[in-house]
Amino acid sequence: MKIFLIFLVIIIIFIVVYLSLSLIITYIFLAPYVPTKKRDLKRIFKLADLKPGEVFYDLGCGTGNLVIYAAKNFQAQAIGVEMVFPLFLICKIKQLFCQRKTIIFKFKNLYKENLSKAEVIYFFGLPETINTKLKEKLEKEVKPGSRIISYVFKIKDWQPEVIDKPRQKDLPIYLYIKS
Repeated sequence: MKIFLIFLVIIIIFIVVYLSLSLIITYIFLAPYVPTKKRDLKRIFKLADLKPGEVFYDLGCGTGNLVIYAAKNFQAQAIGVEMVFPLFLICKIKQLFCQRKTIIFKFKNLYKENLSKAEVIYFFGLPETINTKLKEKLEKEVKPGSRIISYVFKIKDWQPEVIDKPRQKDLPIYLYIKS
């Protein structure tokens, strides 16, 4: 019994350390896990103007809610990129229940994903990461005419086509169209 308890404590410590490191890594690469508010989904997808068959990316997709929403409601090829393993597992479990062939979840560093086929890219990131590595990646890889949606924070030195913030209490959503 004592050995079992020691083993259990070691497993719990391992899980806590692993989850903590995963969250720290996420913060370094784009942002900590902050789910998109459900009430903002319609605003986001109105800006996205997503059409059936278009390629939609959610960079740092968390639990995959936007990816599943894009596939179900717009028949888009919806791709979520997530590098926190527990969140990725949640995405894969949701994908099993959703059973849509147009949904893809990738356990991957978003900076290693080729975005050249994307028509719509969505992300939530902190200004420091958006305006350095991510901005540079978007400038290099994204094709002209693609729609880029940033939740809450602007992309420095880019002029948004639309800033959606209908009420004071709403979070801003920025739409950019790659020239």
